[in-house]
Amino acid sequence: MPERTAILTLSCPNRPGIVAAVSTLLFEVGCNILDAQQFDDTETDRFFMRVVFNRLDERHSHADIAGAVRELAEQFGMEFTLREREAKKRVMLLVSKFDHCLADLLYRWRIGELPMDITAIVSNHGRDSIASTDIGDLPFHHLPVTRHSKMEQEAQIWRLVQETGTDLVVLARYMQILSDAFSAKLSGRCINIHHSFLPGFKGAKPYHQAHERGVKLIGATAHYVTPDLDEGPIIEQDVERISHRDTPGDLVRKGRDIERRVLARAVRHHLEDRVVLNGKKTVVFTD
Repeated sequence: MPERTAILTLSCPNRPGIVAAVSTLLFEVGCNILDAQQFDDTETDRFFMRVVFNRLDERHSHADIAGAVRELAEQFGMEFTLREREAKKRVMLLVSKFDHCLADLLYRWRIGELPMDITAIVSNHGRDSIASTDIGDLPFHHLPVTRHSKMEQEAQIWRLVQETGTDLVVLARYMQILSDAFSAKLSGRCINIHHSFLPGFKGAKPYHQAHERGVKLIGATAHYVTPDLDEGPIIEQDVERISHRDTPGDLVRKGRDIERRVLARAVRHHLEDRVVLNGKKTVVFTD
């Protein structure tokens, strides 16, 4: 039987013996630990762990291991996820007219950098609005939205999420604010990307606003979507220095590059079970 690799993530109130208990359990069900990372948050007194292991003993199935982990979770008050690495997560991509993030994610998916199955591409604009991006035979859904049809359009998206078994929704520059109810439904499984500056510039043309204020640093933030607009748990961020020589066009160009790489890293972290929610924050076990 070929070796099967799985990923276990967990969080629980901190107490002695957690690492020993997890290690012992995996040993007893015939597994070998390949990688293990842990973090003790002294502020919240919670413990976080990510373990990658392979199953060597064919007498113990993945279901057997899952059952043993559930028993351990009850003992320690754990919240956990357990997934066979070969089981790719199913991802839906939402986009409006700016398709640079979409194009980047599709490229990384095609070359195998992002291990995911794409369930659909959804846009509030027609397919011709992203004509420069090759989406191939991927299912495309044009779901227009107005101020009066927002609830109906979100219900359509939610039906697609359920019908396709989507695990993760990515807002790849989807320029619509999700309702509080829809955000709550997607809690912990919807990632957004947006520009982030100091000071913050909201509304239209943020890079032009930044240029007018003479900022020296631009950046982007990828975070989970919550009812609090752009204030969800942060997964990934990056910045780039600029100077007085940069025009608004330069800022837009550099901003696109930052947004692409930040969103791609955040999506990869989620796909590889490297992100564990910690209240309003996240624990990200980087490779």
